[in-house]
Amino acid sequence: MRFNVISYLLKEGIQNLFKNKKSTISCLMIMIATMLIFGLFFVIGENINAFVKSVADAQGIRVFVVNTATEEEIEQVGKDILEIDGVRDVKYISKEEGLETMREKLGDEMIEGYTERNILPASYEVTLTDLELNESVQESLLQIPNVEDLRSSNPTIEQIIRLAKGVKIVTWVILVLLIIISTAIIANTIKLTVHARRKEISIMKYVGATNSFIRWPFLVEGVIIGVLAGLISVGIIGLSYTYIAGKLSGTTFLELANWQLLDFSNMFELILVVYLSLGVGIGAIGSGISMKKYLDV
Repeated sequence: MRFNVISYLLKEGIQNLFKNKKSTISCLMIMIATMLIFGLFFVIGENINAFVKSVADAQGIRVFVVNTATEEEIEQVGKDILEIDGVRDVKYISKEEGLETMREKLGDEMIEGYTERNILPASYEVTLTDLELNESVQESLLQIPNVEDLRSSNPTIEQIIRLAKGVKIVTWVILVLLIIISTAIIANTIKLTVHARRKEISIMKYVGATNSFIRWPFLVEGVIIGVLAGLISVGIIGLSYTYIAGKLSGTTFLELANWQLLDFSNMFELILVVYLSLGVGIGAIGSGISMKKYLDV
């Protein structure tokens, strides 16, 4: 019996789509347009976040050990650094490695006559779990015995943090606007369907049909429209992004910025889940809103 009821509700919901083809198509197109706008900001945001993360991973704090420290004291500094909250990884740089790096950057003539013993102390390259912990980690590092000095790109780190926050805010604002606009579109579209069938609904209520029984076909209609819009939008976004990313990859700007665009496959599962969730949620909410006038809810 329950299977028959479910089949009836699904059948009615699908039939509603074809009975109001113009409204369904217009609603579907507008929802696809709004989802594409969100998808545009979504893929841009994901790429910027990935770029920010790669830059953040490259940002580190250089911790210099006093030149007179023994091997045991230098090793203890590394252990103390790892115990600080917010430190993800520590890389030891010996005096010899530091001198070699300077030689590569400045050339042999600039450092002629210097040795690792009289020009560079041993150091550690520290990477963080969260860039926002940069200041607190630096304060803790300075408290470690035998730490002489620190070097960090504070302005760069602050700009990266602001960029990441800005991207998240814009993405969330777009998402909220999408939900509001799409819900209103679904509600108004289904409201036309409900209005056209108001006499049928009155008869159904007169013969004892419950509000839930009357409401479900319209909920199914809204959900189907939302899911279809989501699937079509994912397809369009995927094809468009793959084409554009292929054209942009290898360009001078991306090479100079050392920016590797994400493959759409890396974002597919997330964007599919987001779109289907939005489609189902917005369709159900919009349908529910449109029924209030005709049902005693």
